[in-house]
Amino acid sequence: MRIGFLAMSGIRAHDPELLRLGLTLPGFVHRSKQIASLPSLGLLNLAAVTPAGHELRYFEAESDRSEPADVYDCDLVAISTFTAQVLEAYHIADRLREQGVLVAMGGLHVSVLPEEAAQHADYVIVGEGEHTWPHVVQHAEKLVQNRKANYSNVLENIGIESIPCIVRSADFPAVDAGALPAPRYDLLDGRTYNRFTVQTTRGCPWRCDFCASTIMLQRPYRKRPVGDVVRDIRAILDRRPDAFIEFADDNTFVDKKWGRELCEALEPLNVKWFTETDISVADDPGLLDAMRRAGCRQVLIGLESPTETALGGIELHGDFKRRRFDRYRDAIRAIQSRRITVNGCFVLGLDGHTTRVFDDVYRFAMETGLYDVQITVMTAFPGTPLYDRLLKEGRLIEPTNWKLCTLFDVNYRPIGMTIEELRAGMRRLTTMLYSEDATKARRREFFSQAS
Repeated sequence: MRIGFLAMSGIRAHDPELLRLGLTLPGFVHRSKQIASLPSLGLLNLAAVTPAGHELRYFEAESDRSEPADVYDCDLVAISTFTAQVLEAYHIADRLREQGVLVAMGGLHVSVLPEEAAQHADYVIVGEGEHTWPHVVQHAEKLVQNRKANYSNVLENIGIESIPCIVRSADFPAVDAGALPAPRYDLLDGRTYNRFTVQTTRGCPWRCDFCASTIMLQRPYRKRPVGDVVRDIRAILDRRPDAFIEFADDNTFVDKKWGRELCEALEPLNVKWFTETDISVADDPGLLDAMRRAGCRQVLIGLESPTETALGGIELHGDFKRRRFDRYRDAIRAIQSRRITVNGCFVLGLDGHTTRVFDDVYRFAMETGLYDVQITVMTAFPGTPLYDRLLKEGRLIEPTNWKLCTLFDVNYRPIGMTIEELRAGMRRLTTMLYSEDATKARRREFFSQAS
């Protein structure tokens, strides 16, 4: 079979004022552009476990959200997507199926709402896909072979269940993070990527109620063998010696001892890299030193709020961030003193926030010298505890309007401010944080900290 892997890239937003600001404030879209330019590691992982004997191709949706023409040459196309872009993915899937192409869909959104996705796909993969995907490929291959042979009563002849088919990872052996093959980075040859993703861990132990990434990763936090991580990076460097590496993790350095082992193995590779972790990384000066030597250039840390009270209750396990709030400033300074920049992330509109939060975020960012700042609106993704809670409380404005699940659009009723105050505050803070003067001032503070 000819099998295509179609990535739905790009950041979504619908607030027209934010979109306008994005055109004039480069800092606002800088990180978004980096994310949008990353290849889909999930699809490359599926390609790696595809049974032998098939022709594989990697595609990306066009900038206008349409699909490339060549994807119609495939017999089976896998599409991975998230909530904000799922309607676009459904439209593409519908067009492909109209032309006789089999479609498989996976990812966060369809794992929560597989019956919805089954209206647009032949196969819906629920949860992690490494063990379910080979089953889908074998199923589709039989169907394609019989179609091409013009057999009648195809499904009866080959003795398989009808499609659409929902395939659940829970019905297969659990995915062993220590036994994954290298992603098929070779499928990216000829493309202009300069940033590549590698996974070192899966999951996060803190389980924030708004976090969608834990939907698929129901198993405990898992670390991959350091040797496998190095193997994957070498596979990239063989093709792009100057590649920048992004670790596609939710929280890399939960285990500090393992983290030091990882950094020691990375140091000889002379790569530059970025990752996401939590504030506790600053508890271990030896780890920070090892990260610097190993080529770490930035860590993204979910600070969530510039005030302690709003952090209470956002995690399902132990109020980790609230308990560490009084160490935020010292931790940022400790990390940035190693010339590792911090991208501090804040979620606006938490239940403990009032309209003061916008000035509080700005003041915190400027005083701490955060090299980069990421601000988002609290967003209730389907399947999260936050979504269930807000739905029960009657606070979701349009519960199934997935186009508004962008992290930048308001789709719920805040407690400490009005909807319009949250929208206006987000716009104003965007203008303040990402202005040229504010960005330069934060960078000056960073360099004053860096040793």
